[in-house]
Amino acid sequence: MAFAYYDALRSISILRASRAAVCCLTAAAALCCTVHARAESGWTRWGGPNQDWKIKCGKLAGEWPESGPKKIWTRELGEGYSSISEEDGKLYTMYREEGEDGKEVAICLDAGTGRTIWEYKYKAKPSDEHVMEFGAGPRATPLICDDRVYTIGVSGIMHCLNKADGKVVWKHDLWKEFKGTVLNHGYSSSALDYGDTVIAMVGGKGHSLMAFRKDNGKVVWKKQDFKNSYSTPMVINVDGQDQLLCFMAEELAALNPENGELLWRVEHKNQWGQNVCLPVWDAKDHLLFITSVAQGGSKCLKLSREGDETMVEEVWANPKLQIHHSNAIRLGDTIYTSSGGRGPGIFYAVDVKTGDIRWKERGFAKATFVYGDGKFFVVDEDGNVGLVEPDPESFKIKANVPLLTKAAWTHPTLVGKRLYLRDRKVIMALDVGAKS
Repeated sequence: MAFAYYDALRSISILRASRAAVCCLTAAAALCCTVHARAESGWTRWGGPNQDWKIKCGKLAGEWPESGPKKIWTRELGEGYSSISEEDGKLYTMYREEGEDGKEVAICLDAGTGRTIWEYKYKAKPSDEHVMEFGAGPRATPLICDDRVYTIGVSGIMHCLNKADGKVVWKHDLWKEFKGTVLNHGYSSSALDYGDTVIAMVGGKGHSLMAFRKDNGKVVWKKQDFKNSYSTPMVINVDGQDQLLCFMAEELAALNPENGELLWRVEHKNQWGQNVCLPVWDAKDHLLFITSVAQGGSKCLKLSREGDETMVEEVWANPKLQIHHSNAIRLGDTIYTSSGGRGPGIFYAVDVKTGDIRWKERGFAKATFVYGDGKFFVVDEDGNVGLVEPDPESFKIKANVPLLTKAAWTHPTLVGKRLYLRDRKVIMALDVGAKS
């Protein structure tokens, strides 16, 4: 049953961007155009090529056999929730090796066979504040950029590795070196590249966000006083201006990605500071959707620029629509997502312009999903893997097969005609292509 809970076009606080910052960003747009129009030859970062959980791919099957898609390969992998990045027929992810020394492992696999190409292991004991109920991680996803792979472990150790052999190029301990925020569930934010820099959420006074040179790891800038969160930064372009979106513990902030200066911020608090879900941005209508759990709820913001200012208006808000560590995908004027907070999972279709709930249905536990060839590929936390046909009018489940174990919180990866999945025990590749 549809309902609407929103305030139309309610103005919220706006912070001015300096003229100097705008000039810097105009120049930066040329350096960073690949962030907005990245080639979709692989799944190189958290959220996919353009951080919207969508990818262009081949013709995919519209139905599955009762047993599910064909398994190309499956193999054991250690503890962790890091999702899988892919480029040039190689997979990159992270896991934790069993043992008291607490080693984290960055691993490169052959995408065709699952064979290990290289591993890099290092000691990474979780902090004393770490809540172990949900495991010791790691949680962040490797970033692939040129001939390097950038990883961040659960204890905040950041590595730049050679993509070919896993050798260390440079590293930083974000917590010990820079006194970053120690989070109860460990470091979860993935790195983001921009121009010649790689950006990380660190948290803490004067260095909530930090940018490092890609080649040698030297600090380019460190700014802001925000509390850290479990989200990952992203860059959007608002009327020709690049803006670094940072979903921090108590707000959504936009920074100049060239120097870290604040452009604007919007308060968005919840009970545990667990802002996780990537914002959903559409440059055509300038609507930005954000959401979180535990009284955070969902908001739709409209961004525009007038001179040196970014104008931010709240189009609607719904405190009951709460997304935990799932994701949201926009198709047309509809936002699809798996809500339910910490409770049972509910799939939603939401009108992005009004906030009206077009439909809400059960069928999966709390789930993550990706989009390709007109289809959603869904993984719920009970280990079920599903095929869903997106439809703003009704929930169309085409298949739902148990393939993973419980607490399957890792987001799926779709490249070409293969779906890559993992849980806290195994990693696998499925053939989801249409029969010729």
